[in-house]
Amino acid sequence: MTLSKVVSSHFLRGENMNVPNHIAIILDGNGRWAKSKGMPRNYGHAQGSKNVEVICEEAYKMGVNYLTVYAFSTENWTRPKDEVDALMKLLRNYMKTCLKTAAKNRMCVKVLGDKSGLDEDIRLRIAELEEATKDNDGLHFQIALNYGSKDELMRAMNHLIDDRESGVIEKTPVTEAVFEQYLDTAGLPDPDLLIRTSGEQRISNFLLWQLAYAEFYFADVHWPDFSKEELIKAIEVYNSRDRRFGAVKE
Repeated sequence: MTLSKVVSSHFLRGENMNVPNHIAIILDGNGRWAKSKGMPRNYGHAQGSKNVEVICEEAYKMGVNYLTVYAFSTENWTRPKDEVDALMKLLRNYMKTCLKTAAKNRMCVKVLGDKSGLDEDIRLRIAELEEATKDNDGLHFQIALNYGSKDELMRAMNHLIDDRESGVIEKTPVTEAVFEQYLDTAGLPDPDLLIRTSGEQRISNFLLWQLAYAEFYFADVHWPDFSKEELIKAIEVYNSRDRRFGAVKE
């Protein structure tokens, strides 16, 4: 029996399956999806936002404990102003919706990225969301906003240097474990599986450090069409991989 059939028939009963503990997703193709339907790009972003809630729920039912989505990159600011403004409006609305969804589903929500680059009201909503959900014991849901991995690494390095100079940490060789505590993902397990929708096969400055040993899966559907069935396909491919770390089989 294929994993897709196993997942379809058993995941609601909570039976053990070899599903990734942490899945990261690059939400790609919203604009192209909208264009294919003769609609403006912002319509695609709105539908994509709704699909995030659907996949969060389905992933958690399947046994995924951590889900991280790439929602807005540091490079996205170069898009046309009207599109960026629409995305920020959508983000404001999503923060309200996410707060209600998190309360209902016990999600623990964390926002990754340079929050200082966001408007004050958005930063306040993020703080409210993170504070209200920090003790929830359901899905750990991370949203990457104004995020770029190179930017994250530089911010982490500068913060670490400041702490060394001020005596917060000792001036000894920096280990991976110490450095990881300065990343936006501090305290989170690394992703086991990266999914990118829309058929593009690149990681676009997303979690460069954290994806070092992740499996990659590229779906040929745009994000608004990425369904539970598509998620099952991705997990099925993940299960078919012979995962190795160095010379040691996992």
